[in-house]
Amino acid sequence: MTPASSTRRIVIVAFPGVQPLDVVGPAEVFSTAERLVGDSYEIEVVAETADPISPGSGGYGLVPASTIADCRGPIDTLVVAGGVGVFGAEESEPLVEWIKEAAGRSRRVTSVCSGAFLLARAGLLDGLRATSHWSVCAELGRRYPEIEVDDSPIFVNDGGIWTSAGVTSGMDLSLALVAADLGDEIALKVARWLVLFLQRPGGQAQFSTHLTARPAARPGIRELQLWIADHLDDDLRVEVLAERVSMSPRNFARSFARETGVTPGTYVEALRIEKARQSLERDSTPIESVAGSCGFGTPETMRRAFSRRLHISPAEYRARFRREPERAGAARREE
Repeated sequence: MTPASSTRRIVIVAFPGVQPLDVVGPAEVFSTAERLVGDSYEIEVVAETADPISPGSGGYGLVPASTIADCRGPIDTLVVAGGVGVFGAEESEPLVEWIKEAAGRSRRVTSVCSGAFLLARAGLLDGLRATSHWSVCAELGRRYPEIEVDDSPIFVNDGGIWTSAGVTSGMDLSLALVAADLGDEIALKVARWLVLFLQRPGGQAQFSTHLTARPAARPGIRELQLWIADHLDDDLRVEVLAERVSMSPRNFARSFARETGVTPGTYVEALRIEKARQSLERDSTPIESVAGSCGFGTPETMRRAFSRRLHISPAEYRARFRREPERAGAARREE
């Protein structure tokens, strides 16, 4: 069937060792939107050969719709998947050259997870800000120093090229693209159908502070980690925390960093930002009150912390990320 002129052609690039959800996740988001709005998307999975692709894990394979050689003509959105096989795919000159050429005939170019390495190898990320799965961001920056690698966001759009973090973030990115194409209402319907969160846009962190910092092996410091989370509006200077575990400030700071992988100051600030984010997403509590309850003291201190870690102010964060029910409620109150 020939697609309607308004149909957007989505081409997803796969390879041996691809992460299956990097392919299937975006495909399901766009295909669900297609079911809701007919003739809106046409999805095509391509690879170097037409042979079934063995993914990086699992006892099954993916069968591409066509080969890259047969994928001609204009593309609306080029999606380059990631996975454990990406480093082998980087060595395929035909694949890398095709991605570079195909990007030139695409309205949007995107990557999921470590697919950013293929965009980088093709020279498409030079001078741009980009992200990838947190576990490979350091390697991406080391191998391609001309890229400004940010390991925090869910996804990044710079220069019309979108890069996203690990695995499920490809679905977050795809939802954002559907919202841009078809409107927020359709994107929300897609999210509901797939039982996804719509409000997880690019500026949000890849994972919570409790996952990034290791639980300490030493019982005293491990208990202190839990205590900090419940007392974020207290005085949490190193001297105060050290006294709680009967250690000198210097010894405590070293022990905490060794046990958890982050400094006490970094840990406290990250927890405060996380609590502030949750409050800003949840309701319309004044920013001054949020800053106080989260231990920042002043809105300016919180603003600097947000800018440093999330590259966005608290007010901008609330405007972009507040949950839909609260937005609707606020709209009703303003009528």
